[in-house]
Amino acid sequence: MTTFEDILEEAGAFGRSQMRIVSIFCLVSIPFSFVYVGIVFQGFTPEHWCRDPAVSGIRERCGWSLQDARRATVPLMNSSTGVTYNQCQRLDMDWNATGLTCDNPESELIQAQLSTLPMTGCTDGWEYDYEGRQSFVTEFDLVCADAWYVDMFQAMLSVGFLVGSIAIGYLADKYGRMKSFLMTNFFIGVAGILVATSPNYIALLVFRVLFGFGVKGGWMVGYVLITELVGVEYRRTVGVTYQMFFSLGILILPLLAYFIPNWRWLQVVFTIPYICFLTYYWFIPESPRWLLSQNKRKEALEITKAIAKENKKTLSKNTEVQDGDKEAKLTDCSFKYSGVNMFTSAVVYQGLIMRLGILGGNVYVDFLISGIVELPAAFLILLTIERIGRRLPFAAANIVAGAACLITAFIPDSMFWLKSAVACVGRLGITMAFEMVVFVNTELYPTVIRNLGVSVCSTLCDIGGIIAPFLLYRLAVIWLELPLIIFGTKTEHKLCCLYCQMSPNVPN
Repeated sequence: MTTFEDILEEAGAFGRSQMRIVSIFCLVSIPFSFVYVGIVFQGFTPEHWCRDPAVSGIRERCGWSLQDARRATVPLMNSSTGVTYNQCQRLDMDWNATGLTCDNPESELIQAQLSTLPMTGCTDGWEYDYEGRQSFVTEFDLVCADAWYVDMFQAMLSVGFLVGSIAIGYLADKYGRMKSFLMTNFFIGVAGILVATSPNYIALLVFRVLFGFGVKGGWMVGYVLITELVGVEYRRTVGVTYQMFFSLGILILPLLAYFIPNWRWLQVVFTIPYICFLTYYWFIPESPRWLLSQNKRKEALEITKAIAKENKKTLSKNTEVQDGDKEAKLTDCSFKYSGVNMFTSAVVYQGLIMRLGILGGNVYVDFLISGIVELPAAFLILLTIERIGRRLPFAAANIVAGAACLITAFIPDSMFWLKSAVACVGRLGITMAFEMVVFVNTELYPTVIRNLGVSVCSTLCDIGGIIAPFLLYRLAVIWLELPLIIFGTKTEHKLCCLYCQMSPNVPN
């Protein structure tokens, strides 16, 4: 009986048809990156301090800037980043009864009194040094005691990822890749608009879970589909290329965020591509491998003939066809350690990206530079894995990422460019490690359960995504560099799992 690999070889293992399909499907990775790390801009926490109605009145009357009023009326305090203006308490006094005048906004008398006067909470809200822009943090006042709600925004996305990956993975194995993909994108379109129109923060979190439910599952369906449409020898190439477009999205995101200053409209822009993906119904066929796994041989052969026609090939074999996948035996060890590596990579990767939003520099420039650093990861993977296998590049990527995190934590802020360069090297390393563990994960499962298997294993990645924001933001309050030490330690510890994960059932 002729295997599907024999038929696909005649039709073209990676011809014009597959190139077209892969190119179109790679676009799915771009908005996925927007959703995955968009919290850096949607949930940006700018410099803030307590609003005082009396000070606001004086500022308007005198024509002061926000910075002038802050220098004159907000006391200093010690924090993990050094001496800063107090963000969560204000002076309990009547400013109209002081010697503060329009001509002397930085009165020496007032400055000398600031540290001795009684304090009170921010009962009248906050002022934000974020003129002309709005994040959900500034809209809902998620600062000080409520700052941990920002962590929930990203955690709820990962909860949606976790549940959606399993549910949509099951649907894709049972009802087909394209049906599940199209249904998922319709769901994402509805949920994304609901996120953008959320009336309050509780509603925002609920809709965020629904949004995440569709986004991750749809992305994984696309990943599995393109790897099933090409010959086995081309799977890693299209898989890595698919992830490279995620890095391209990382480059586009800061440009979008710069020109779209409102988080709600930014959410709409994140959602529009998923609505456009519904047009794939007319351009993308079902996976022939999945059809064969469901004993739909006639339909699989028809789609393969269409692929051959577009590739300008002719099929000579019209015999019975069976799925020709080389089904690897899945061991408990390979499954377990693939999941462990997904978890660690997700925590470190998300943590390093979200850290850009709390460093205090130009978040748009910092994000763009870090995104540029990601692009070489895909090329390095393609250059190395065919020549020296997976183990050595994977180990090297983890060593580099872990060492860079640890070194960056102890480089003084005065050596800014060195600190930034080492951090970028760490970002490159963890990107390589993350991309490698994702495509190796697809090689562990037979066609009939591939989508579900990949999805179940990636749940540990989503659990990492739930933990990452709490780990980053709460530890950074203690010491800004403490998360880097945790990330570096986690990455180096992951290496002990390497040789078990890269089991004999998956090529080295």
